[in-house]
Amino acid sequence: MIFYIKKSDSIGILSSGLCLAHCIATPLLFATQTQIFRLGENKPLWWSSLDIFFLIISAFAIYKSSSNVSKKWVGIALWISWFMLFFIIINEKLEWLGIPESAIYLPSLSLIFLHWYGSMFCQCKDEKCCANGL
Repeated sequence: MIFYIKKSDSIGILSSGLCLAHCIATPLLFATQTQIFRLGENKPLWWSSLDIFFLIISAFAIYKSSSNVSKKWVGIALWISWFMLFFIIINEKLEWLGIPESAIYLPSLSLIFLHWYGSMFCQCKDEKCCANGL
């Protein structure tokens, strides 16, 4: 069971890290592409859909990790970070509020850190531990 828990944390770290890299690379890639091809703000659909893909993968990893973590606050913090990331991504797509694009880095980095912390220091040793949230 410990292997499976660590695997969900590893998937969460990878997904959050790739999401962060995607968010950092997007302005650089499209600034370069604009200069070369003069495409303006037109992003390919597959590229702009990656963040939704990362959100879905991250939600599954958080579900598994938070249900098997020995410190309940880590699971709660994972979900809070995920919902912050979700809101920022949806806000970016629907343009509700004028939130700076750099705001996405905090929840992404938080998810990476919390998955790492949970996998290193908050692993249940048996089913009883996880069931009690101890």
